[in-house]
Amino acid sequence: MKLALTLAFALLTANAAFPQTETKSSKTAAGKNDYGKGESWLCRPGRQDACAADQTATVVEANGKLKVEKFEANPKAAIDCFYVYPTVSLDTTGNSDMTAGDEERRVVLHQAARFASQCRVYAPLYRQITLTALRARMSGQAMQMDMALGYNDVVDAWRHYLAHDNQGRGVVLIGHSQGSNVLTQLIRSEIDGKPVQQQLISALLMGTNLAVPKGKDIGGAFKNIPLCRAANQTGCAIAYATFRADQPPPANTLFGRVAGKGLAAACTNPAALGGGSGALHAYLSNLRSSSSGEIPSWVTPAQPITTTFVSVPGLLTGECVSNEKGNYLAVTVNANPADARTDKIGGDVVTNGVAQANWGLHLIDAHVAMGNLVDIVRQQAQAYLAKAKKK
Repeated sequence: MKLALTLAFALLTANAAFPQTETKSSKTAAGKNDYGKGESWLCRPGRQDACAADQTATVVEANGKLKVEKFEANPKAAIDCFYVYPTVSLDTTGNSDMTAGDEERRVVLHQAARFASQCRVYAPLYRQITLTALRARMSGQAMQMDMALGYNDVVDAWRHYLAHDNQGRGVVLIGHSQGSNVLTQLIRSEIDGKPVQQQLISALLMGTNLAVPKGKDIGGAFKNIPLCRAANQTGCAIAYATFRADQPPPANTLFGRVAGKGLAAACTNPAALGGGSGALHAYLSNLRSSSSGEIPSWVTPAQPITTTFVSVPGLLTGECVSNEKGNYLAVTVNANPADARTDKIGGDVVTNGVAQANWGLHLIDAHVAMGNLVDIVRQQAQAYLAKAKKK
């Protein structure tokens, strides 16, 4: 399953191209967004919006048999999710506008909509650093951009959500790439050590380098929020970046390492929070490849699959690895040439036909563990609500 440069850049990360630093007030003349307006949100509960997209999947068993797995959202979910999307904007300016394009709606389909089975999903639009700006920076060209603008937008959306929508409910924060970077800053400045931390069920920070002291679960980026080590643990964070097990981070890797003496990049394996290896419950894309023009082939001989997502039980396992190459989630493809199911998955960033090893499997950080993460949120919600009843 090849991925063209356009698709590859569609999920590239600003926090890899830009260091994680505390963002100060924006110097731009751009005014504040009104998050009281529905159009300032990609997703809000009770709407037929991007988060209401169908998540029905086709399960491809090891023997090549297919079955359809229906999806049901839960509009009466007792908790909320607050999602910040990665670098996807194709706007030609350094910062995006506040008009949702197909690229914003598409990433919500793949990274946030499935959580609607467990929570009410809120996803604000924000004036993020665009793909155009990242391309310019990576090619050494000057382009005006405001790193604080998008962050301040998300802070405004978060504060509006707390004041008008939350009503004391527990909340899961979800981000990938630039979204994880923004949420890391928001947690540090708006949640960590503050009363609202009591409402934090968890933070799912995918495709990022979250700093923790080596060998410890707390400290570094956050002072009071530890890494999650059990599915019923609440008030904690899950953070990881994925690489193929047989293609570990190279010397110029963008993930798996952080600067600072005594610090390491956090890796929490959604398939085995307590450590070791575990089965990854992936929901992979069945959309047509923009590079080859082909739909992925999941079985031989080919069978028609019409759902957007495919689940491949037993095909992938994951384990957090810590070595001289970094801390990362190593994904193993348990290929079996003797069976009918595919032995390959996509997810690499590809430029000019060459996979960029320093990005790892960044394009599918969310996909490879989506089923695990949704189940963790389910268990965390149960634990959080049970504790709340006792108070």
